[in-house]
Amino acid sequence: MICMSSIKRRPADTAPLPPKVRRAAEEIGDDFAAWRKILGLTAEQVAERADISRGTLRRLEHGDPAVGFHVVLRVARALGVLDTLADALDPLNTDLGRARAGLIGRKRVR
Repeated sequence: MICMSSIKRRPADTAPLPPKVRRAAEEIGDDFAAWRKILGLTAEQVAERADISRGTLRRLEHGDPAVGFHVVLRVARALGVLDTLADALDPLNTDLGRARAGLIGRKRVR
């Protein structure tokens, strides 16, 4: 019998990221930086509005996947794109999601 406590596993949060995930983190970071520039905001202004440090914003904008999800949401809100982000992930905005809406037990409210 194998003792499960003797098996060493790498925690999921330290496993190497697949290249596609790494690229997506970098692209999302670039998009946040682009929105900040388009809106004419400094990094300091966005960090203050999002209640995060300037360093954390820099990490997000440079695609650091270790930045917390709450930071992504705070920055999206500070840039005025939180609703756009939520809409982009809403399965009911797709044909497949609408076709299978019964599986998720909610109807489109928007």
